[in-house]
Amino acid sequence: MRVLVTGAAGQIGSFIVPLVASGQACGPETLIDLVLLDLPQAQDALKGLVMELDDCAYPLLKSITTTDSLEVAFKGTNVAFMVGGFPRLQGMDRSQLLQKNAEIFVAAGKALEQHGARDCKVLIVANPANTNCYIMASQCPSIPKENFTAMTRLDHNRAVAQIAIKKAVTAGRVKRAFILGNHSNTMVPVVDNVQIDGQDVELDAQWVKESFTPTVQTRGAAVIAARQKSSAMSAANAAANHVYDWVVGTNDWVSMAVVSKGEYGVEAGLVFSYPCTCKDGKWAVVEGIEFSDDVKAAMKKTEAELAQERDIFKSF
Repeated sequence: MRVLVTGAAGQIGSFIVPLVASGQACGPETLIDLVLLDLPQAQDALKGLVMELDDCAYPLLKSITTTDSLEVAFKGTNVAFMVGGFPRLQGMDRSQLLQKNAEIFVAAGKALEQHGARDCKVLIVANPANTNCYIMASQCPSIPKENFTAMTRLDHNRAVAQIAIKKAVTAGRVKRAFILGNHSNTMVPVVDNVQIDGQDVELDAQWVKESFTPTVQTRGAAVIAARQKSSAMSAANAAANHVYDWVVGTNDWVSMAVVSKGEYGVEAGLVFSYPCTCKDGKWAVVEGIEFSDDVKAAMKKTEAELAQERDIFKSF
């Protein structure tokens, strides 16, 4: 499998690379042709990263290519971790951030359309992830929209972790928590269907409203405040979780931002996070979930934000 990591010399990218090389992203038996893309000024850093990969002697790592060329990076790519993006600078509003990233993801989409494999699975990690995904997919008319996803798995994992801590259990015992909507402060963490060890769990409504939900929604900012750096290890882990479940499959409900087909009344075409299951390399939105009035109202708010971001992009 030819796997691309963009922004590979950065914090998140350099954490993702060993997860891919060790089989934690694409499966424990899949040989990896690894492609590392970054800016020209980062090529020396990539050389050092390659040295470290060599020194790890990963059994599944068949080859490594480093490049600053989109054409080289996307040629024949089967899985793409889109990590490289323009960071939000002090004083920059959301529309300016969108415009900077639109330039990056329009170019990436055109390169994928021209050089990538038609079955390429794309995960957008760089923020604003949902709208970057919308932008990239818009440049690839010959690649199915189902092949483009954005990452809300980090938010999902944060939700699972908070429930596990509250209930004093390991995170692996917590199932069916999920995230709806945008990867932003408007995201909607949903716990009404949570199970522990296969049994339904009742969570204190006051704790959910006053502690759980704001903690999940603002966790990224809290990490930055604590360590003066954005989430890197946890973001890379979530990206690997997302792709592993997509490629290998899972019966658990996992949060994936995908191109909406109108599920649960969300406008078709927006990249919206839903609970999904995965089988045979394909995802499917979980159907038939009953949402409370509060969740429905929050869904409308996050949907409106995504529509606004799309319209800002179109105005460019």
